[in-house]
Amino acid sequence: MIFKIVTLFLIGMAVLAMFGRLRFPGGGRLTRKTCDNCGAPRVGSGACPCEKE
Repeated sequence: MIFKIVTLFLIGMAVLAMFGRLRFPGGGRLTRKTCDNCGAPRVGSGACPCEKE
C-alpha cells in the first residue's frame, strides 16, 4: 500500500515538473528592471540609490 502511495506521489511530481517547464507561445522571458547607470536591479518605482547621491 505504501509503495502505491509513493509511486503515485512521484508520478504526480513528475507531471507537475513537466507543466512547470512548459512555455506558452508569445510569452517570452520576463526581464528584470535594472538601473541605467549602475546596472543594479530596480525594486519598486523609486530612484536607484546611485541616483540619490
